[in-house]
Amino acid sequence: MKRIFSRILLGVGCLSAYACGRTVPAEHEVAVVPQPAAVECGDGTFRLTGDTPVRMVGGAESDARMEWVADALDEVVEPLFGRKLSVGTGDASIPGAVNIGRADTLPQEAYRLTVADDRIEILAGGPEGAFHAVQTLRQLLPAAAFGEDGLRAVELPAVGIDDRPALAYRGLMLDVARHFFTVDEVKRTLDLMAMHKMNVFHWHLTDDQGWRIEIRKYPELTRVGSVRKRTLIGKDPGGEYDESCRYDETPYGGFYTQEEIREVVDYAARRFITVIPEIEFPGHAVAALASYPWLSCTGEQYEVRQTWDIDDRVFCPGREETFEFIEGVLDEVIGLFPSKYIHIGGDECPTKMWEQCPRCRARMRAEGLTRPRQLQGYATVRVERFLQRHGRELIGWDEVLDGGVSPTAIVMSWRGTEGGIRAARQGNRVIMAPTTYCYFDYYQTKDTSGEPLAWGGYLPLGQVYSFDPAAGLSPDERQFLLGVQANLWTEYIPDFDQTQYMLLPRLGALAEVGWGTATDDYDGFVHRMRRLTGLYDACGYRYARHAFVD
Repeated sequence: MKRIFSRILLGVGCLSAYACGRTVPAEHEVAVVPQPAAVECGDGTFRLTGDTPVRMVGGAESDARMEWVADALDEVVEPLFGRKLSVGTGDASIPGAVNIGRADTLPQEAYRLTVADDRIEILAGGPEGAFHAVQTLRQLLPAAAFGEDGLRAVELPAVGIDDRPALAYRGLMLDVARHFFTVDEVKRTLDLMAMHKMNVFHWHLTDDQGWRIEIRKYPELTRVGSVRKRTLIGKDPGGEYDESCRYDETPYGGFYTQEEIREVVDYAARRFITVIPEIEFPGHAVAALASYPWLSCTGEQYEVRQTWDIDDRVFCPGREETFEFIEGVLDEVIGLFPSKYIHIGGDECPTKMWEQCPRCRARMRAEGLTRPRQLQGYATVRVERFLQRHGRELIGWDEVLDGGVSPTAIVMSWRGTEGGIRAARQGNRVIMAPTTYCYFDYYQTKDTSGEPLAWGGYLPLGQVYSFDPAAGLSPDERQFLLGVQANLWTEYIPDFDQTQYMLLPRLGALAEVGWGTATDDYDGFVHRMRRLTGLYDACGYRYARHAFVD
């Protein structure tokens, strides 16, 4: 190959060429989301066929997880050629092959991708980086190849890419408590994340409206707590028994068996995505209390909540049985999820019941607490100690700061970024997920007349792209910033079709923010996203087409 390169930082495109035929020619524009850290466009193309071999070289052959990278490459090429590529090992790169090797000098998620006229080379710090390189290759395919099958060959543009993420944590939260999604739908969500190089799936499994994870020690959680007898129709006016509420009068339920949990965790691992479970404590607990009434302050028999507003009925931290219960639950959760992080929620927990509860008042006296809110801090620290004894770390929403939190807890800031800034200043690690940039249950357009019902708010694509998660943090404080996360609460998202619509294309914007390559060139981002929608179409994903122009 004649290696005449022009240095292009942050993915500025080259000239394009389009043609049709059974051999699909390359498009010489590099339009990738998230935008790579550095790109060099070269001369020539590489001809990829179903006979192109894959070679694991330079240490890659000794890493079993590199098989997952080969599987990912097959997911790209098999729909094109109708067969998988042959995978082998070797001591050095060979012509005509996709050569995948290790580079110990690179971080785990970093990669160097070279497409030359005689070979493709991927050097990565770890299999994670090699997997990301495959996702980049997928986006380098000519648009005319998307959705095609039975092709003889496709051409890829000569290019050199040196890439790595800026933030280690790039997450998406899916709420399956308000509305339940099947294992296959969760897997499709993980596929979406992998396409965008996102690496943490935050699985919101329990809430007032449903308990979605099998806990064998407490079978009533799924027998009772996974089913609500009816669901609110339309917007929630506030208040469980508001006379203006209308209901569908249809029981609604669902939960994941432990075998299904393991299946999802394994599927995610093969896409280098960590699954973090969220088990709400001490608030958002009505489904659990309906299952085991003795966990509440009053011991009353409740029903699984049918509306979406905040509920005063929460776990009783004055009862020792409450901690025996949550530890029993978490013991099984830890056995299902290898993630070092466990999320316990901690948001929107009213203290009304605690103020009236003699057990809670006694607990306050015994612990020297002066405010009911401090009971939440007591409960959080106690659960964190349990997790630490099992080698795990606690994440909580930013309300955990209000009752006092240990310096080792991780704070997820959703009420703006102020909680995250406060946490970083006191030495806590932080994940930024503020409503103003990261709540994808908000409307994508100001004209909502033709939109599916949403929680409210207005969060257009451009606003997501403008997010600076480090804003307000000093250089010293930025060391505590782990990353960013999109949140999709599903009170008003009843099916997976709408889930995709609310995520896309905004997920692409936050992916680029987390990758650290978002710039002031929003028009350039939109151009690259428009090309990515060709891949969305080929994969059958639904997305908000108007988001680019609203």
